Amino acid sequence: MNFLLILFLSVSSLFGFEVEFASGIVENGKVALLEFKKEKNILYEEALFDDKKYKILAHPKKSEKFYLLIPIDYEEKIAKKNIEIFYKDSGKEKSKVVVLDIKEAKYEKEALQVDSSKVTLSKKDKARSEKEYAEAMKIYNTSTPKSMLTSNFVVPLESKITSDFGKARVYNNTLKGYHGGTDFRASIGTPIIAANDGEVALAKDRFYSGMSILINHGDGIYTCYFHMSRFDVKEGQRVKKGELLGLSGDSGRVSGPHLHFGVRVGGKQVDPLHFMTLINKNLLL
Repeated sequence: MNFLLILFLSVSSLFGFEVEFASGIVENGKVALLEFKKEKNILYEEALFDDKKYKILAHPKKSEKFYLLIPIDYEEKIAKKNIEIFYKDSGKEKSKVVVLDIKEAKYEKEALQVDSSKVTLSKKDKARSEKEYAEAMKIYNTSTPKSMLTSNFVVPLESKITSDFGKARVYNNTLKGYHGGTDFRASIGTPIIAANDGEVALAKDRFYSGMSILINHGDGIYTCYFHMSRFDVKEGQRVKKGELLGLSGDSGRVSGPHLHFGVRVGGKQVDPLHFMTLINKNLLL
């Protein structure tokens, strides 16, 4: 655990409160978890990081604590960056800055062969993919103010991981970005379950990700299930952890049948397995 003690001078006394970096070392493509102790006369509100605001939330299991999730962009470089914390002290608005030390994660590269029409797009397909991307980003950037989480996250199926988050993706010898999730081996027709409680924000057949489900868990957290062959839920439906979402498949841009599982926090793609381990250990167990 890394501890950062913030000290400041009030009108007549010295006061301090602790910020605990529960996530330890913070790397690009992952999530920073900060925890705050409940303090007399202090009301934590929100934090500003990279020009975006994130809510400081009540700890779901510990009444004496609050927490903050900061997603670190995959493209982020090694840097020391400020997080400005806004709070009230005896009703007066104040802010204080803590420094986030971002390290570089070691991601690999992988080459894939797919249908050429999925790499070099026609005008029609390009327009479709751009529209679907904008639709998804609007969803990811919508933060429902109440969390739907009551217990730990689980993986959507028990299977071998065939591709990790963060690998540079080379499609048909052309670099096309990075892998924004974790791929699980899954033959067509394998049952896929919800990783946690939430609401189905999207259930749609999309160009790149094929038959896709997005689940809103509240507080800006979403899980994503791509390349499916069947839906057993619909948009707007509330689901419970472990509930059947549908069946795996090989729809969209794929080199073979599998399940792509992703997590978004505050609109950004983060390593799903790192996120679940971090959240389960510190917030939900």
